[in-house]
Amino acid sequence: MVRPRRCCHISQRPNATYFKPCGVPLRLLEEISLSVEGVEALRLSDLEGLNTSEASAKVHVSRFTYARILSKARKAVAEAVVTGKCLRIEGGTYSFVETAVTAYCGCERRSDMTLIAISSEGPSLNDAVDPRYGRAGGFIIAACPADGSEMQVSYLDNGDAQLLPQGAGIATTEHLVRAGVNVVISGYVGPKAFEALQAAGIAVIQNMDGISVGEALHRYREGQCQEACAPNHDAGVQG
Repeated sequence: MVRPRRCCHISQRPNATYFKPCGVPLRLLEEISLSVEGVEALRLSDLEGLNTSEASAKVHVSRFTYARILSKARKAVAEAVVTGKCLRIEGGTYSFVETAVTAYCGCERRSDMTLIAISSEGPSLNDAVDPRYGRAGGFIIAACPADGSEMQVSYLDNGDAQLLPQGAGIATTEHLVRAGVNVVISGYVGPKAFEALQAAGIAVIQNMDGISVGEALHRYREGQCQEACAPNHDAGVQG
């Protein structure tokens, strides 16, 4: 019988999920995968300077398992940097330690926090909402605690989906599902992407282009937005 993998306890989400060499088209690059627990191992050992015993205790796995995760992560980063390949952070067997979550395929959703993804033309709240969903350059991710405490904002790059000849909306949805998003705010979400979001249990707010990301977020938090029940087939922007 195959022994089940031990679930690592992760204390924070990666700030970015994709890295590529500058100036080289994505279609010409080979990808290297780096697991979420691998990123945590790099953070604990190479950034915070913890030894194997200290770090393995933090992620609740044996020292042998931790050393294996760290070695694999270092090899992935080294191969990407030395050979000029893309580095994609995804997957693994992990859970976040802040609170109890429901997990599947490495994806975590916190029960005490709403994660709102807003398609954005730039990395700040002052940038405009990108009218495209699937081919948006990136998403502002707003983590809103249920207790009303301070909101945290990060940026999720979506550049790889932009370059896909087709299926950009599905690829984008996969990114957001992995990030644990609960709500999507955008201009137009195509029918296939809309169906994928609904299947993942992610609420969709459409027709929010023409304003800043910060304004869209404010309207949502003030209860001024209505969840879409079906894709907007009349929209002219494909996403």
